[in-house]
Amino acid sequence: MLAAMPDSAPSPLSAGGVSPRSGGDACPGTLRLHRADDGALARVRIPGGVLSADRADALLAVADRFGDGELHLTSRGNVQLRGLDARCGGELAGLLTAAGLLPSAAHERARNIVASPLAGLDGSPALGPWLTGLDGLVCGSAAAASLSGRFLFALDDGRGDVDALGADVTLIAEGPDALLRIGAEDTVFRVPAADAPRAALLAAEAFLRAAADSGAWRVKDLPDDVRAGFVRAVGSTAGEPVHRPRPRTAKAPAPGLVTGPHGNGAAATATTTVTALCVDVPLGQLTPAQWRLLTDTARRYGSELRLTPWRGVVVPGPFDEGGAAEALRTLAAAGLITAPESPWTGVGACIGHPGCAKALSDVRAEAGAAVGPVGRLPVYWSGCERRCGHPHGEWIDVVVTPEGHRIAHVRGERRDPPATVRNDPAALAATVAAARA
Repeated sequence: MLAAMPDSAPSPLSAGGVSPRSGGDACPGTLRLHRADDGALARVRIPGGVLSADRADALLAVADRFGDGELHLTSRGNVQLRGLDARCGGELAGLLTAAGLLPSAAHERARNIVASPLAGLDGSPALGPWLTGLDGLVCGSAAAASLSGRFLFALDDGRGDVDALGADVTLIAEGPDALLRIGAEDTVFRVPAADAPRAALLAAEAFLRAAADSGAWRVKDLPDDVRAGFVRAVGSTAGEPVHRPRPRTAKAPAPGLVTGPHGNGAAATATTTVTALCVDVPLGQLTPAQWRLLTDTARRYGSELRLTPWRGVVVPGPFDEGGAAEALRTLAAAGLITAPESPWTGVGACIGHPGCAKALSDVRAEAGAAVGPVGRLPVYWSGCERRCGHPHGEWIDVVVTPEGHRIAHVRGERRDPPATVRNDPAALAATVAAARA
């Protein structure tokens, strides 16, 4: 049955049985399952990575019922379910809809929103109103249903973490205002904070009009002259232009305890408290027991999980100090990364062989064999040239080729001359460690 599947197949609940961009955007969702060598794959959008404990339970239930039981975190803070039966699409979508994880069949692949995972927890502005507002506006826009599954919104609390992720439309908190960035432009536009979600949606709708002739899926894909005209058009209806270069490196929150001021808003004091726990997930892959432990921890202290674009999880509190330390020890014992000095910190990989037919090796096993001292730079292992799920900013790129493993230092759009290691695991581990240092 799987061998006969197209790469992206619509489920019976898909509007009209086709995606808005049936001409080639095969980005998976929950209504269009993607064929992989380990079974069908569904990608569940979790806007902002914010997930209630009850919805986390629902995800685990469908993973166990239809798939391999594990939950895979993505570089956009979403969840992938793997090993699915190709015939489960309609029932899967029905259960996710009942859990509130699929509010609009027409927009399920357009709900790509990342948000600063520590927003409101460490003294930074909270982004909840922007997140719920933007998600609601996207789902309410007929035009937005045509956005590619690759188009990305980002909500940044001002620290620059998700502003560096290369989103198509970014909102940045700055005092009582928001800054609106289009693509990688260094000029941003100041808008009132209350108007920020609508400004982001209008920019996305304007992009669709600009992209109508070129068929571009993302802002960076627009021809230069079209992109310049599109940015000018957005600026003509937005606020004051401000020069603010996009950060070069997307910095993940450090695993461990998160502290912030005691109380919120005007009631905040100089006294700090443990406001959240932050853990990273080795290669973004969570066993049922690990997912259940995270969900139970969230339910005990506040009933919310935040999935990060760096394949980690933040559990907001507040916590008393003793309880936080004990919870962190329990999560560490379950195999999660709870301290920056873990050798797994900053190590990522695509699914590799045997899960992906295009992968040339089992890069997850290779990444594990090469784990060593903590590196200054993150490293990402890819089983082929597609580099699915790779990070942004500055990182070490390890790609399997027919000639061997090619290792290069990436700085945004620039890539240093690579080194190639052939069939020598010890030399490969040493070369990667030297590059990360």
